[in-house]
Amino acid sequence: MPPLVEFQSLSTYFKTDEGVARAVQDVSFTIGEGETVGVVGESGCGKSVTALSLMGLVSRPSGYIAGGQILYRGQDLLTLKPEAMRTMRGNEIAMIFQEPMSSLNPVLTIGEQIVEPLIEHRKMPPKAAWAEAIALLARVGIARPERIVEGYPHQLSGGMLQRVMIAIALSCKPKLLIADEPTTALDVTIQAQILDLLNRLKQDEGTALMLITHDLGLVAELADRVIVMYAGRVVETGTVRDVLRHPKHPYTRGLLASRPVPGQRLRRLVSIPGQVPSPARLPAYCAFAERCFAAVDICRSGIPSLGLASSPHRAACFLAQSGAI
Repeated sequence: MPPLVEFQSLSTYFKTDEGVARAVQDVSFTIGEGETVGVVGESGCGKSVTALSLMGLVSRPSGYIAGGQILYRGQDLLTLKPEAMRTMRGNEIAMIFQEPMSSLNPVLTIGEQIVEPLIEHRKMPPKAAWAEAIALLARVGIARPERIVEGYPHQLSGGMLQRVMIAIALSCKPKLLIADEPTTALDVTIQAQILDLLNRLKQDEGTALMLITHDLGLVAELADRVIVMYAGRVVETGTVRDVLRHPKHPYTRGLLASRPVPGQRLRRLVSIPGQVPSPARLPAYCAFAERCFAAVDICRSGIPSLGLASSPHRAACFLAQSGAI
């Protein structure tokens, strides 16, 4: 079966005072029907920009697609006119943004904000749309939805706002849901509830999920495959089991070593030395070389590729490909 979404050598750049920032470079991966793909990496690695490129929301004129394709069921989204892309965003692809408070309109009620896409995209009459808004809030686990639809964003907690965002995203029954750090700033109990909600929605609706996060535990719980990004490039890809149990790239190993392990309170956490290079000043070789514990001369000879696409577990690392590490 062909993939639902296919990124083909996507590059997204931004014009800055420092020069051109190469936020995403030559990124290629797929998302299948009903599949959950986790995209992980440090802040600034290009995760969210990849998603915004897919949604057609890269800020212009400073930001632009420098190359590549984004295919949705074989159609290149980058060639669509703005009106067609707006229709695609509403009916086929939806996104849960990282900060719900800044994503919701503070002067409109919760109900008005859920009703809008129902009327615009599903052509529902206002009365039916209002009833559907209440049903959506109940579906995402909000108690007393009849009261909540009358309230404003500032009256709700962070966990409830995130549920509202999920309700809005699901309102037009998208085939792909993008969740950008869906549990950030939520306490542990609410995080677990949001994760359970996303998992149930995936199982009930068969919706594909692009999960953007820095939390490897979240990826282990929800994802089928994982894409590890660093400095705008994909550095490792494979099934969650392969990548988390047998990481090939030194960066992935560093991420795994830096996370706490339940039951090992005395285990010393290992940090990755150095800093992520500026996207406006990336080297012409492996961007992780200056922070890598295993770097040798070949690592500074060029940019390693991910290797053959037919391989289920790949890493953009000269040493991993040669078996040296």
